[in-house]
Amino acid sequence: MHKRILILITLLLVSCLSISTTSFSSNKILEVEYHQLTKEARKQIDCLADNVYHEAGYEQEQGRMAVAFVTLNRVQDPRFPKDICAVVKQKTKYTCQFTWWCENKTTNRQKEHYELSREAALYVYANYEKLKDITKGALYYHADYVNPKWKLQKTVVIGRHIFYRERGTYDAQIKSTTERDRGRTTLVLLADGRN
Repeated sequence: MHKRILILITLLLVSCLSISTTSFSSNKILEVEYHQLTKEARKQIDCLADNVYHEAGYEQEQGRMAVAFVTLNRVQDPRFPKDICAVVKQKTKYTCQFTWWCENKTTNRQKEHYELSREAALYVYANYEKLKDITKGALYYHADYVNPKWKLQKTVVIGRHIFYRERGTYDAQIKSTTERDRGRTTLVLLADGRN
């Protein structure tokens, strides 16, 4: 009986320490490495990195991060699928949301640019709630050399892309972390069980 009480007290203390450590560092930017992720988390990050690479892999860091934000903004929106891979591979009728997916451009990556794309994908995903969304809540974008005549609100131009959101759907100053977290499955789980 004495041993059981001692175990319970130890577990309680460990829980308290873990909670206080978590709340103390909640605003800290996470530096997560790919090899630290679970198998499922790596799969999702691979999909995000593929999207970043094919959409903005040869752009500056901001361009790569912007594509990662739009992809994750879609994951947060209930009108889109709930995980990254499903968002990247989504079709509406017979059209892919991201053209490269329909064109089956999953091979012949330039290693350096792919690594930069994966770094951007992992960084934005791991810190999504802590970073300012440089797309200002965009769910859509297109290259600057096309003109789709969308009836959407333009938010920003980053690199070769013009970003959009639906009118009246986002205010960068008041959008709360709670709203962004709704329905999100946390995938930044380290392989050793920590997150």
